Amino acid sequence: MSSFFWVWIFAMGAAMGSFLNVCIVRLPQKGSLIRPGSHCPQCKSPIRFYDNLPLLSYLLLRGKCRHCRTPISFRYFLVEGLSALMSLALFRIFGFSLELAIYFLFFSALLVIIFIDLDTWTIPDIITLPGIVAGVAASFLLPRLTPWQSLLGLLVGGGVLFLVAEGYQRLRKREGMGGGDIKLLAMIGAFLGLPGVIYTLFASSLVGSVAGILLMLRDKSGGGTRIPFGPFLALAAMSYVFWGNELVYWYLLKLGRPI
Repeated sequence: MSSFFWVWIFAMGAAMGSFLNVCIVRLPQKGSLIRPGSHCPQCKSPIRFYDNLPLLSYLLLRGKCRHCRTPISFRYFLVEGLSALMSLALFRIFGFSLELAIYFLFFSALLVIIFIDLDTWTIPDIITLPGIVAGVAASFLLPRLTPWQSLLGLLVGGGVLFLVAEGYQRLRKREGMGGGDIKLLAMIGAFLGLPGVIYTLFASSLVGSVAGILLMLRDKSGGGTRIPFGPFLALAAMSYVFWGNELVYWYLLKLGRPI
């Protein structure tokens, strides 16, 4: 494949990342994604097109507003870079195909969810509920997923976390998992099917537990440390698309199970 296509895919991914930054900031505030246009969070000055080039403008302006010189959060650059790298990774697997478009939109939704959940401890229904519908619709187009597998993943994914959340609340008399996580796993199940749900639950629980233990040791808070679970679910779902089959195969070999 010509290097031009790789550069083009990278640029398109970074441009999409610029829009994802808008979603991350405005969706929790229930604001419009169109109006007002891009502007400095501090002085409210409109950002001209030549200062709104993904990745490049941040570097050229050294992460500051051209008008008031207030530092702009590094997260804007980070999200654009992650979106660009994400597009390259998916392009490497799927090439120019319908699968590339579908999984890129799925990953974009997950990326937005990660940063919103880290900021606000919420996962907007405006992403997950349409995402569930989109996942089921995509199952009619994806060669590796059937509508039956999508529906099964949706029901099991949402159902398992609902039972876990309900059981925890009854035992501990307080909420341990929000409804946003339940809807997120249902969306993941709609896109990845039952195997993807099982892998996502296992991987996110494992990594989330390790992260929770490390935070408890750092903060010396006993069992009182809380961390958002959405980012772990989203990252586990992404890893399943890239390495899920290989990791499951390796795990079963380690257990000595026939494949």
